[in-house]
Amino acid sequence: MYEILFNIIAPVFVCAGIGFYWAKSKRAFHMETITGLVTNVGAPMLIFSTLVKLEDLRNFLQFGFIALLSLLAFLIVGFLFLKILKLNFRDFLPSLVFPNTGNMGVPLCLFAFGEEGLALALAFFAVYAILQFTLGVWLASGSTSFGQLLKTPILYGVIAALILRFSNINLPDFIVDTADLLGGFTIPLMLMALGVSLANLSVQHLKVATIISVARLIMGFGIGTGLAYIFGLEGAARGVVILECTMPVAVFNYLFSLRYERAPGQVAGAVLISTALSFLTMPLLLLFVLP
Repeated sequence: MYEILFNIIAPVFVCAGIGFYWAKSKRAFHMETITGLVTNVGAPMLIFSTLVKLEDLRNFLQFGFIALLSLLAFLIVGFLFLKILKLNFRDFLPSLVFPNTGNMGVPLCLFAFGEEGLALALAFFAVYAILQFTLGVWLASGSTSFGQLLKTPILYGVIAALILRFSNINLPDFIVDTADLLGGFTIPLMLMALGVSLANLSVQHLKVATIISVARLIMGFGIGTGLAYIFGLEGAARGVVILECTMPVAVFNYLFSLRYERAPGQVAGAVLISTALSFLTMPLLLLFVLP
């Protein structure tokens, strides 16, 4: 069991560690370029290539629905939690609602459950990515962002793949191979970008950041476990739901808080602390979800 845990955790630590070291050694890492490539090219191609090769789409669609339910639960519980603590919901609700389902969740599910875990995790990631660039922007800015939805390439990757699958259209090999090739750089770049982001963040307003961090992980674990029980999930399906829901605060929450001046110091601290706590508790979490 310990060897299995090491094999799952080690790739995550190594790739994120490379990014962390790269940033700390003052080497150039153009975050805007890298995240742009991942968001606009790599992730849509990874989702597209995975979907067109799936034998059964039902699990993917079911997981998209479960992801939507989990986000709704995070919204309700997170809003009530912040009201009790008398914290501004526009400042901190995105940190509770949007976990790091991409940079950390997708690789972890791949290493833990293989290709099945990857396909299910991508359903979670697609839903959360689309909503973070719409609902997340609205929460942070206070303005509607329907136009942003139309600029989200991940949405088009999902739609194109679903149309092809439901139409029973077989793509030429060179298109599938190209999508595979472009999608292949997504996971390592996601993890290295995570490491670079952590290296450049600093903890401010420790009390609030710690409260948000602990709440994110506990709330995520509780809701993820509850959804797995309600839907009667087992094996990789159960594990992916719990892992994705229990991920730490997503880095994009900090970027939006910085852009719209929504307590960026506290949100940066929440990203850093929740990720550190997640790394520390990851072995226990994996022991809980692995069959």
